Amino acid sequence: MLRLGLNNARVRQANKALFLSHLWREKQLSKSQLAQRTGLSIPAVSNILEELLDEGRISHSLENMSARGLNSGSYQIPQQGAWTLCMTISPTSIECQLADSRLLAVGEHQHISVDAPEPQALLKAIAECWRYYRQQHPTQQINLALGVHGQVDPVTGVSQTMPQARWKTPIEIKYLLEEQLGVQVRLDNDCVMLALAEKWQNRTTHQDFCVINVDYGIGSSFVINDQIYRGNLYGSGQIGHTIVNPDGIACDCGRYGCLETVASLSALKKQARVWLKTQPGAELSPDQLTTAALIRAWERGDVQVQAWVESAANAIGLSLYNFLNILNINQIWIYGRSCAFGENWLNTIIRQTGFNPFDRDDGPSAKATHIGFGQLSRPQQILGIGYLYVESQLNDL
Repeated sequence: MLRLGLNNARVRQANKALFLSHLWREKQLSKSQLAQRTGLSIPAVSNILEELLDEGRISHSLENMSARGLNSGSYQIPQQGAWTLCMTISPTSIECQLADSRLLAVGEHQHISVDAPEPQALLKAIAECWRYYRQQHPTQQINLALGVHGQVDPVTGVSQTMPQARWKTPIEIKYLLEEQLGVQVRLDNDCVMLALAEKWQNRTTHQDFCVINVDYGIGSSFVINDQIYRGNLYGSGQIGHTIVNPDGIACDCGRYGCLETVASLSALKKQARVWLKTQPGAELSPDQLTTAALIRAWERGDVQVQAWVESAANAIGLSLYNFLNILNINQIWIYGRSCAFGENWLNTIIRQTGFNPFDRDDGPSAKATHIGFGQLSRPQQILGIGYLYVESQLNDL
């Protein structure tokens, strides 16, 4: 493997990327703040800032970020530039959040129900959503960033598999939308969206962490050494297809007893529907059972539902225990509608993991394993996919 050394040009490139990373995260910083965060001298910081200003990658403001010392103003990502319409899409819904050139939210987060029996219907719904925002801001260039349910090739922009879809063929989403709308389109898996959101918007995240989305299915995304890990075939993070019962129910992936068949919301609803059909006097109708109805039954203390939910949490905890043994990532954020099951559900997961076998009782608490609910709002989660453009910019320096 060819490993390149760091000459002066590459060191300068790395420092420029570091400065831009800080500005994308914190939006506005003074020269002294950048010096503190990078460990560089003020003269070195001044030189790098001057180069970034000349390239048009940042802008300078007279606004002072500190009440102490001389006022040299502050630096930020330029306000002039393309906006991004961030979306998370599935065959049944589109959620979107418009963002300005600095990836700050513009307007309210929107949720749109979709009925897409074929790929063309989903593409049409995405295009209509983009056109709505384009009409609201006719002079503004608006690019697209899509978090897509299922396996995605982020390089070619192809949705390879979409579990909730009625079709089984890949869709060239990037190519088709760019041809139709005339804007840039980037896409990745919806769990990568959550990982990017945590990486860029949560200042408490470590360089190594994982997000797990427990919803219709179960997916995850890993950040290792501050980089999204995708794998050569972009299939990493398929924790929902780890096998917890080899003699279990058939999964859509073709195997039996995957975690998704036991612990996802779709699995819980299927289990509830089967049971309800054997209970003629049951309050819930098996044909009208929704996720919201399932959660309400759990909140009311329905014994059967609580037993299913606890069993699901135990299965997730067991899978996480195996995961901790393999990767030793000690910060795990859980997202998805299953989080509505609350602290008892989370504590069951934590209890089942037992402990991280690499945790030491005498080790620093900051390095101890933490499993908790993600704290980002839904708009912040959706904005995460917009950082695909940021990471591309940093890689291209």
